[in-house]
Amino acid sequence: MLRIGLTGGIASGKTAVSDMFAAQGVPVIDTDRIARDVVQPGMPALEEIRQRFGDAVIAADGSLDRSELRKLAFENEQNRKAVEAILHPRIRRETIARSKKAGGPYQIIVVPLLVESPLKSFMDRIVVVDCDLQTQLQRLLSRDRENVDQARRMIAAQASREERLAIASDVIDNDGALADTRKQVEDLHRRFLQMAKTG
Repeated sequence: MLRIGLTGGIASGKTAVSDMFAAQGVPVIDTDRIARDVVQPGMPALEEIRQRFGDAVIAADGSLDRSELRKLAFENEQNRKAVEAILHPRIRRETIARSKKAGGPYQIIVVPLLVESPLKSFMDRIVVVDCDLQTQLQRLLSRDRENVDQARRMIAAQASREERLAIASDVIDNDGALADTRKQVEDLHRRFLQMAKTG
């Protein structure tokens, strides 16, 4: 089983790229989705978050108010580390469990914070979805309706572009048209199938 870690900065286009791999029939395990699953109402992680940050991070329907938690997490380092300490070990365990069940000649495992994650050692190769800082900022502002200061803080809280590129086995340039990105994905898909076949 070839495990390919897919990473990139916030709003770099990881979801678009992972969807393109999924369209080729590749199993995709997305740690962002797992992060949502582990904080569903009734899950221990949600209760730990409520105890740490209070009822302000719980929506009226009992679910996690993700935008409120994100605001608190990016306000200061201590809050962010507290959120990570609650969520990351659970996400890691669930990611490994899902990977073992998913099958396929190779898998794409999407980990936004892969540079900083112990999951890095679980991967056989790492694909970085890359775009320049200005593109990232524009996408983040239009996608999440953040203000510029908050968006810059969110980008700064992650590993730098240089740190991500330093761990890359392969890079997908996502500054251009979607058709260009799709072609790069298709090329990598053929290579990964060949690698999986030859071991």
